[in-house]
Amino acid sequence: MNVAARPGTTAVAQDADPERIVELTAAVSEIAKEKLASIHAITGRTRILALNALIEAARAGEAGKGFSVVAGEVRDVSDEIERVARALEEELAARVGALEQLGGRIVQHLRGQRLTDLALNAIEIIDRNLYERTCDVRWWATDSAVVAAVADPGEAVARHASERLGVILRAYTVYLDLWICDRKGRVVANGQPGRYPNARGLDVSKESWFQSSMRSRSGDDFAVADIGTNRALGEAPVATYAAAIRRDGRSNGEILGVLAIHFDWGPQAQTVVDGVRLAPEEADRTRVMLLDANGRVIAASDGAGLLQERFPLKHDGRQSGTYTDDKGNTVGFHVTPGYETYRGLGWYGCIVQRGKGGG
Repeated sequence: MNVAARPGTTAVAQDADPERIVELTAAVSEIAKEKLASIHAITGRTRILALNALIEAARAGEAGKGFSVVAGEVRDVSDEIERVARALEEELAARVGALEQLGGRIVQHLRGQRLTDLALNAIEIIDRNLYERTCDVRWWATDSAVVAAVADPGEAVARHASERLGVILRAYTVYLDLWICDRKGRVVANGQPGRYPNARGLDVSKESWFQSSMRSRSGDDFAVADIGTNRALGEAPVATYAAAIRRDGRSNGEILGVLAIHFDWGPQAQTVVDGVRLAPEEADRTRVMLLDANGRVIAASDGAGLLQERFPLKHDGRQSGTYTDDKGNTVGFHVTPGYETYRGLGWYGCIVQRGKGGG
């Protein structure tokens, strides 16, 4: 639900922007330079006038002695003002310089902390989403139609199971397809045979998710594969979760096969990275990413490098943090914290932001 901003929200946000510290400090420095330059110019003109007055007083002889004293005092006052102005200039330069450095460090820290928090938010959202996938696959693996498809194989049973999977898919649109595999790794039924006719009969026995599921100890276990494209699903990127199908749907029952559910990764992950709450002026200089444990880009707000690029994240073993890269960009990151019984796969939320006016 969108909530309209209250009048004045933009102005308040602008005043609260920590980068305003640096901007205001620079403005104060510029004003001070201009005013001191004016003082120097005035004292310069005053000294010239005083010198001219002394010359004229000398020409006037005895009558100009009193005027000569006044002109000398004016010159001395002008020199004193000049000394005070130069001392002020030196002291301001030192203090304004220190203030600019301090402001810069504060801004860098606050910006980095904010990006780290946003990175955590992104990875937490995907973790919660994928936790639900682990629940789905373990639940559906106990469905009577799914169990029957591998316990009592036959065309009619497989067709009924396919219809049952189709009903599930119509309710859960985040999936591309659901596969029932026998204990040898052959897909005996899928939820969308019309859309993905090449799935049935496919040999998945060498897939890591199948092998892990067949080795699982109870119905509480599940397997997951790294994000990758699936040829039988039209080369779409998927997150595949799997669980063993056990006799009678019992948690400790004999393993009869495997149920695999293929999460439609592309649009779901894109929604997460696009949904990070950035200010409008940040959007065009910020890249939001999800990285797998090897630094591979598995989602990006700019849509670039998906499943191909490896981002050189300098986490140095830290779970979260921020740093400035060799291009001057601020990088904030946070490792997956997991959610409930889902521990995550070592993925990172990562946000890269150029400074204002950066290239």
